[in-house]
Amino acid sequence: MAINPLAPDWLRLPDDANALADGLWPSTVARTPEGELVIGGCAASKLAATFGTPLYVIDETDVRARAAALRAAFEAEFARIGTGVHIYYAGKAFLSTEIARWMLAEGLNLDICTSGELAVALAAGTPPDRLGYHGNNKSLAEIDEACRVGVGTIVIDSPVEIGRVAAAAARHGIVQSVRLRVNSGVHAHTHEFLATAHEDQKFGVTLDDAAHLVGRIRAEPSLDFRGLHCHIGSQIFGADGFAESASRLLGVHATLLAGGPVPELNLGGGFGIAYTAADTPTPIAELAASLADIVAAECGSLGIPVPMVAFEPGRAIVGPAGVTLYEVGTTKAVDVAGNPRLYVSVDGGMSDNARPALYGADYTVRLAGRVSAAEPVLVRVAGKHCESGDIVVDADYLPGDVAPGDLVAVAATGAYCWSLSNNYNFVGRPAVVSVAGGIPRMLVRGETIADLLARDTGVSTTGVSTRSTTDLPKETAR
Repeated sequence: MAINPLAPDWLRLPDDANALADGLWPSTVARTPEGELVIGGCAASKLAATFGTPLYVIDETDVRARAAALRAAFEAEFARIGTGVHIYYAGKAFLSTEIARWMLAEGLNLDICTSGELAVALAAGTPPDRLGYHGNNKSLAEIDEACRVGVGTIVIDSPVEIGRVAAAAARHGIVQSVRLRVNSGVHAHTHEFLATAHEDQKFGVTLDDAAHLVGRIRAEPSLDFRGLHCHIGSQIFGADGFAESASRLLGVHATLLAGGPVPELNLGGGFGIAYTAADTPTPIAELAASLADIVAAECGSLGIPVPMVAFEPGRAIVGPAGVTLYEVGTTKAVDVAGNPRLYVSVDGGMSDNARPALYGADYTVRLAGRVSAAEPVLVRVAGKHCESGDIVVDADYLPGDVAPGDLVAVAATGAYCWSLSNNYNFVGRPAVVSVAGGIPRMLVRGETIADLLARDTGVSTTGVSTRSTTDLPKETAR
């Protein structure tokens, strides 16, 4: 079969359009002898029948194993160079009370950035001193609340926050630990909108301003300066960007030691994962070793002690553990200059996965309810929303007999899909279900039409259906 010219260069024509590429799917994924996808011991069709589609499925075993392995790798490598490490799970990737509990149980701290995320963390029973609080525009109320409950560390993102945090801490009679977020000037190789360390952006302060601002922090008796923080981007492969950023940060770190202790250095997160078979993320163990070597070498050249180091991964922990299930509603063959493409429209879209529209993100799709011997065809998986850019999977191959009613699965949707979900076209956000040992468990219930109407003050809810939007009869839901 010839390669379709419409396919992107990175997309390989598969020998088997049913095959599940290594590294893209949760570790427990398998197919039954009949070809059905099973996640965490739970059959895809049963999950869809029980909870509806679209449906976010999170493999608990996979999430917890990734969290534990990442922590163990970083602790071992940084112990090798004579220091310790703090791992903060980046809650923005996906946060619920149960996810927070999993992270705490695996020895990770939590990184939050809003009062809502703080509320979730506290509702999960998170000790406040295990929280790091980010945000470029933390409100006065959020800062006050963080100090009141005893958040472990607040990341100061701009000069104005120094006085705000100091005043709140003094008001509550505490000495608040803080980090200062700086821009190292390193722009990691990633999407423009995901890069967060170049200077023309909303986060952090310049390295040139760091010494002066740290002096201001140290002058506040209610603040305890812990160290510098930097985040160079997201979905990063390799350690080169981290190496350059660490070098620049540690140069400033060394000068700050003359004015007092600087016990920590936070190098952020952004570790990449595979979304397609063409992606080659750096293995976590290799990344941990490289980063430890980088920090040790730089501290050695500067003649300074190696500080405690912190990292904030999110996607690398929860991303590969997530799968989204959809039902196919329509298929439509189109001809583009003599080349065929099959549009496969599903019952979700940019309301449950905004990343393709926001970032041009690529994903992988497979039949979930069966396998097929039909020849692969190039497909574009589209959503149900009234936008031409409502694309879930821009390009992949599925068996040519994919048809309405088929169940399909999109891999690596654990990070930033539920977090970015929305109600465009008044579609309810899907449920999130965890699976482990053949047992599904609801983490977040799906929104009903009644939920959506409840906020509209002009609507009487008398007689309004409380069914989820995904539970409507199929002919109505479409």
